[in-house]
Amino acid sequence: MKLVVKIGGAAIDDDLTLAKCAASVAALARQGHRLAVVHGGGAALTRLLARLGKKAQFIDGLRVTDEETRDAALMVLAGSVNKRLVAAIQAAGQAAVGLCGGDGGSFRAQKKSHPGANLGFVGEITTADTRWIEALWSAGGVPVISSLALGADHEYYNVNADQMASACGAACKADLLVFLTDVPGVKGADGAIIGSLARSQIADLVKAGVIQGGMLPKLQACQDALRGGVVRVRILPAARADILPEIFLGEVVAGTEVLDS
Repeated sequence: MKLVVKIGGAAIDDDLTLAKCAASVAALARQGHRLAVVHGGGAALTRLLARLGKKAQFIDGLRVTDEETRDAALMVLAGSVNKRLVAAIQAAGQAAVGLCGGDGGSFRAQKKSHPGANLGFVGEITTADTRWIEALWSAGGVPVISSLALGADHEYYNVNADQMASACGAACKADLLVFLTDVPGVKGADGAIIGSLARSQIADLVKAGVIQGGMLPKLQACQDALRGGVVRVRILPAARADILPEIFLGEVVAGTEVLDS
C-alpha cells in the first residue's frame, strides 16, 4: 500500500508523541508499505518569529507570510523541524531522508490568492513530480517532506502542510492519507467527535460555523485528496499514533474518517 502521513508540528514538539509517530511510521514501513511523511511546524515557526519580534497573523487558518517570515519558515521547516523528525524515525529503526518541496522540483507552487487579503509568500501546489519519492522508496527509505515549494519566479513559498500532504497523496496515488493532529477529530455542533464525515456535509458545517479556524484548510485538504484519487482519508489524534499500524485491520475507531460521498 502507498501511504502519506501528515504529522503536525505540535506532535513533533512533544517528545513522547513524536516517538509514537516515528515508531508507527517505522512499523508501517516494516510491514512493506511505501510511506511518505509530510510535516508542519507552525508552533516552532511562531516561537522563532516571536524571538525576532514578529507577531504571527492568520487568515482562515493560513499564516500571512512576508519575506522575513518566509525565510524563517525555510530555517525552521526545512531545517530544525525536518531534521528532528528524520532523527526520530531513524531512531525507531527506519531509514528516512529529509526533503522540502523545492528539492528536485518535487512540488511546484503559485502564490495563493485570497479575496480579502494579501497572504504574501503563501503558496498552493500546482504540480508534483514523484520521481524522488519513488527513488527513496526503491532504496527502502521514507521521504520526510517539509511544506515549502518553489514558484515559477524561483521564490520559495510557504504551503499549508495539510494541503501539501493532500497534493502528495494525490500525486503518489495513495491508498491512504492520514492527518496526525493535535485535535481528537472533527467535532459536531454538540461537541462530540464525528466518526465518519461525508464530503457533502462539510459545506453546511462550515456555513453553520461548526467548522472554523485551522480545521478549514484541513478539511479542504481532505476533500482535495479524495477528488485527486486518494482512496481513504482519516484525521487521527497524534496522541493515538501508536494505533496507526492497525488501520488496515479495520479496528481503528479514533478520529474522523472523511468519506468521498
